[in-house]
Amino acid sequence: MAFSATQIRRGMVLVFEGDPCRVIEFRHHTPGNLRAMVQAKLKNLRTGSNFEHRFRAADTIVKADMETHELEFMYQGGDTYHFMNSENYDQLELDDEALGDSAPWMQPGLKILAEYYNGRPIGIQLPNSLVFEIVETAPVVRGATKTASSKPAKLENGVTVNVPEFVEQGTRVRVNPSTGEYLDRAKD
Repeated sequence: MAFSATQIRRGMVLVFEGDPCRVIEFRHHTPGNLRAMVQAKLKNLRTGSNFEHRFRAADTIVKADMETHELEFMYQGGDTYHFMNSENYDQLELDDEALGDSAPWMQPGLKILAEYYNGRPIGIQLPNSLVFEIVETAPVVRGATKTASSKPAKLENGVTVNVPEFVEQGTRVRVNPSTGEYLDRAKD
């Protein structure tokens, strides 16, 4: 589907030089007596690289034909991660490179959304929060409050996050996987 460059919006996926690219930021700009343009920051979904491009208002942009499928993580074998499509039960393998920064957050049974372009998965979306148990951290300091400073804690998946001083080993916590930040103690 083709459209004018002035209709670019944040989050949109378009085809740029043959690759699917997500619009991270955009700014419509009309300088004085010159023609309008759109300055866009794009992320190439195939390579993962970010770049900027200036589109003229008259440019025609092609929107990428994307599909989204829910996948369930089953297990990891070496550097290959095995998923099952929840809709048709097909099994799929993705490597470390395809998962990128999301790889350490995989745990059996985790449901993710995978974006497909031309029948191939090119990116995944993790849930906004995941629950993990703290396996290693410094002991609780007497008198620590919620507003006290933070300390490093190692989660069961091997990722280290900063947690408040009052959180102890064995506590289950909610973490934002996209930023790696502690959210709160899990309520389960």
